[in-house]
Amino acid sequence: MFEAHRPMTRSRSAFSMLELIYHSIVREIRKDHRNAVIGLIMNMTQTIVFVTAFYFMFSVLGLKGTAIRGDFLLYIMSGIFLFITHTKAMGAVLGAEGPSSAMMKHAPMNTIVSITSAAIAALYIQVLSMCVVLYLYHMIFGPITIVDPIGAMGTVLLAWFSGVAIGIIFSSIKPWFPGFVSIASSIYSRANMIASGKMFVANSLPSFILPIFDWNPLFHCIDQARGYVFINYNPHFTTISYPIKVSLILIMIGLMLEFYTRKNASVSWEATR
Repeated sequence: MFEAHRPMTRSRSAFSMLELIYHSIVREIRKDHRNAVIGLIMNMTQTIVFVTAFYFMFSVLGLKGTAIRGDFLLYIMSGIFLFITHTKAMGAVLGAEGPSSAMMKHAPMNTIVSITSAAIAALYIQVLSMCVVLYLYHMIFGPITIVDPIGAMGTVLLAWFSGVAIGIIFSSIKPWFPGFVSIASSIYSRANMIASGKMFVANSLPSFILPIFDWNPLFHCIDQARGYVFINYNPHFTTISYPIKVSLILIMIGLMLEFYTRKNASVSWEATR
């Protein structure tokens, strides 16, 4: 009532929004643990455990022969990194503050800022963890060679982008069907343990099995990533354009659903979750 409203230019509004997103990112990063270094170490530990588990599984089951000729651990990490990035991005967006959250009562805050900050925070942690793990592997076990580092990093960003797109879909319908979204997101994450293709390459699959995995954007991202990482592999059955198109379509649908949900949000939803 007694607040003096000053007209803001578009540039000032943009900088104000960026500042709000920055502070929201910092809040998201420190949400799980107040010490950012401890949070990074915990995330690195999870990645190392995944890589170690798959290394021993490949060794025990005798599946090393199915891998691409080259650094075997790098082959495993090329799949694990993208899988974790995709899954963490989806989980971060799904767990972002919704339209009925108490944070939305603060005037500058909105769901777009919440989703954006959660997604960028997840990307920051994953990229930092990935760089540290690769550096430690390079220093301790021996030098690694990536044929096209820029292309490989592009597939990491694409895996993150597709995870954000799927997370927005789940997040937009979560206030309406919280139980269904919880089950569906869990099933999707568990299914990606196999459907992501991190344990094999598309070129080695029979033609009648390929359609089982071909629908998954993450499958295309991981297979293309291995084409950028290894000189001995050239993906023939996957493309970069497919996950880009699917992610853009899902984001457009998700934002329309989110807009409708935000307009019809009820504070009582948050109390019943």
